[in-house]
Amino acid sequence: MTNPVTTTQQGGAIPAQPGPREVTGVTDSAVPGAKPTAGVQGMVSGGQSGRAQVAEAALPGVGIGGESGARSTEHAVPGLGSSVAFGPGHVPGAVIPGAGPSGKPGSRPTVKLREANPDDPPRYAPEWLELREPADAAGRAHDLLDPLRIRLANMPGKSGVVIHDLGCGTGSMGRWLAPRLDGAQHWILHDRDPYLLHFAAVSSPRSAADGSRVTVETRRGDVARLTPDALQGASLVTASALLDVLTREEIDTLAAACAGTGCPALLTLSVAGRVELTPSHPLDAELVQAFNDHQRRDGMLGPDAVTAAAEAFSEQGATVRLHPSPWRLGPEQAALTEQWLRGWVGAAVEERPELRAEADVYLTNRLAALAAGELRVTVHHVDLLALSRPGGGAS
Repeated sequence: MTNPVTTTQQGGAIPAQPGPREVTGVTDSAVPGAKPTAGVQGMVSGGQSGRAQVAEAALPGVGIGGESGARSTEHAVPGLGSSVAFGPGHVPGAVIPGAGPSGKPGSRPTVKLREANPDDPPRYAPEWLELREPADAAGRAHDLLDPLRIRLANMPGKSGVVIHDLGCGTGSMGRWLAPRLDGAQHWILHDRDPYLLHFAAVSSPRSAADGSRVTVETRRGDVARLTPDALQGASLVTASALLDVLTREEIDTLAAACAGTGCPALLTLSVAGRVELTPSHPLDAELVQAFNDHQRRDGMLGPDAVTAAAEAFSEQGATVRLHPSPWRLGPEQAALTEQWLRGWVGAAVEERPELRAEADVYLTNRLAALAAGELRVTVHHVDLLALSRPGGGAS
């Protein structure tokens, strides 16, 4: 059975990008000449280090490798399987691109395709997105789904819903949300990266909670330039781990675009600026503060993003609901915890180099505790549901 995928022409300020048409025998005109073993990048997801810069590296073994989505599961991206197996380009003990800073100070961890043009945007490794997906799914706020379902059910003149997923990455939001909503759904996946769009399209769900059909199209573009025209006909806007890498201006633009079309927004897994490690350590608080400061670089809002978004949507006349969505990491999530811990400490040290000596000892001890099954981590996030006035616009 193939996964129904549709494509459309250009819409609004974000140009449409044709995506794969079926799970089997996928091709994508966005990436002509790409080799199956080429690696990919993405936006820093999950509140690790900020916007990425190009790094001269390649990550073999990340592409679909001829599997054509056959191993797609609830928490597996086609070509990566149900568990993370890092490609031969990955150095043991290193941070996966996207999990945190690596390399020289001031750089961001990314993977650059061997076939990429010099002007192509940097890309994130999908291993990080796959590694975090089960924790994301467990953390997302189920309590926000009922008010969302009520709003969607009461939208006039709708035979189905149209959902725009901004910064979709490998499509984890769709895999989580589509099977929890009734009725026909058409998902429009937005991302700058054609490879991540490809992964998202081929691993999208086939059916809604009641068995209704789910279809997908992809649009390649910058979500920071979103306009009401680009959301014309939208029933819902979603995003995951996106707000904290936006500026206040970009969040204002997003809130205005949603208000302009009267569609609700479900924006999940924004970092809250709080981390709890058990057992505790005297250096925890300093690392939390340094990491939060790192998140605010280049005008990004980091841990202030949820408050800014709540204010922006409220100013547009929306009703805003917030709910915690923490990662709770124990021995079962050791691989994710290791990558998160390395990236978290790395970002803190990049922000405050004077912490390096202490942080090196701290990281060694924390990793030893993790290996012994003695470390527990709670990474706090917040989910936001904004219910804009139907019909659009603030009064």
